[in-house]
Amino acid sequence: ALLDGVRVHANDHVNMGQSSNDVIPTAMHVAARLAMHQDLLPALEQLRDALQQKAREFDDVVKSGRTHLMDATPVRLGQEFGGYASQLDHAIRRLRHASMELAELALGGTAVGTGTNAVPGFPEGTIRRISALTGMEFWEAENHFEAQGAKDAYVFASGALNTLAVSLMKIANDIRWLASGPTSGIAEITLPAIQPGSSIMPGKVNPVMSEALMMVCAQVMGNHVTVTVGGQHGNFELNVMMPVMAQGFLESVEILARGCDAFRTNAVEGIGANRERCRELLEKNPAIATALNAYIGYDEAAAVAKEAAKNGESVRDVVKRRGLLSDQQLVEVLNVRDMTEPGIPGGGKAASGGG
Repeated sequence: ALLDGVRVHANDHVNMGQSSNDVIPTAMHVAARLAMHQDLLPALEQLRDALQQKAREFDDVVKSGRTHLMDATPVRLGQEFGGYASQLDHAIRRLRHASMELAELALGGTAVGTGTNAVPGFPEGTIRRISALTGMEFWEAENHFEAQGAKDAYVFASGALNTLAVSLMKIANDIRWLASGPTSGIAEITLPAIQPGSSIMPGKVNPVMSEALMMVCAQVMGNHVTVTVGGQHGNFELNVMMPVMAQGFLESVEILARGCDAFRTNAVEGIGANRERCRELLEKNPAIATALNAYIGYDEAAAVAKEAAKNGESVRDVVKRRGLLSDQQLVEVLNVRDMTEPGIPGGGKAASGGG
């Protein structure tokens, strides 16, 4: 090829001081770091902010907690959404840390990590130029044999993506269950009707955005297995599976970013609280008898909970019928809002004249 009248040779000029064995891992790290910061992290921050907004909006909605899929002591719907936002906050911190691992570049190691045929100063100068062009900080690898023979930093960063997928799977699945129904499920929240949910059942609306994000997460988990297996095949001075590792990693970043954006705009931002349904289920929840422990003891409280569940009564009605607490004590002790905060509901003073 000719450049300004000078014949340019692919190896003697363009590839001078370089090898595919150090350039490809360098390109992998640069591409991964850019994609994480330009696409995924902004999408995650926006989704986290949307969940935090819902946490504030729903802070006054008290509902049944659930453990083992069974009724548990009360929580606020806002607390649940605050937990989801916190998961993403932690994910963002993990991804930023993983991104720093990718800032080390293999460039300069040439064929096997020794740097043969690269003039002194070449990697430092080139990496400074890469940093200037991308607007992100990169530096030369501490050890070129590690940088080219192993891809541990890539596997580590993929692990952060995998952990994010686990978090998003939990969030999307929880939201899907909370919206289940509308008559025979939990139905404590409502989701936007994005599309007709059934080709045969009129009026059915499915949680399609939650399910779409869950499929994204499943693909990311599969890609992490690919990256992990690829990382194992660093034989001596070169890993020969870098292309499939890069493909899996970059696909994960792309679909996570798009999935988070779609889930935020088409689901989270339109979630509503079914306040009456939350009150209805909570009133029937035998687990609120937990608040009685400090007043009538665990065994008596357990008997109340079992009787309420067996007869379809509220805990409040059973306590009142059995004369275990006065009306005023009932109001104070079975204050479900108080049960969503640390401490003993009603102040924990022993009941006077009741069991």
